[in-house]
Amino acid sequence: QAQLAEHGGGLVQPGGSLRLSCTHSGFTRAYYAIGWFRQAPGKEREGVSCITSAEYDPGYADSVKGRFSMSKDNVENIVYLQMAELKPEDTAVYYCASDVVCARNGPRPSGYDSWGPGTQVTVSS
Repeated sequence: QAQLAEHGGGLVQPGGSLRLSCTHSGFTRAYYAIGWFRQAPGKEREGVSCITSAEYDPGYADSVKGRFSMSKDNVENIVYLQMAELKPEDTAVYYCASDVVCARNGPRPSGYDSWGPGTQVTVSS
């Protein structure tokens, strides 16, 4: 069974940067698709970014394109979300999930996905 865990959340000032990591294990196939999602209080969950084990470019939601960058380390089984030019509206709990549908405009759940517990990101002065 897939297991995921997010790390790296915290408090950052507007305009600042933060890097989240997602460690994963228990994948039964060589191919994987991992996505980052976020949910702010009172708002719906939003797909932010996704990456696959194949050599395709990551997908990004329009709201983060040009500011966020996703990468992977297949040796250490970690994916990263580098966030820059952070805005107060980026404040949310960030989750990574596996077995997502990864598109150029970001991830969406597949119905077979597994999720980490989430990490809080707060952008505030």
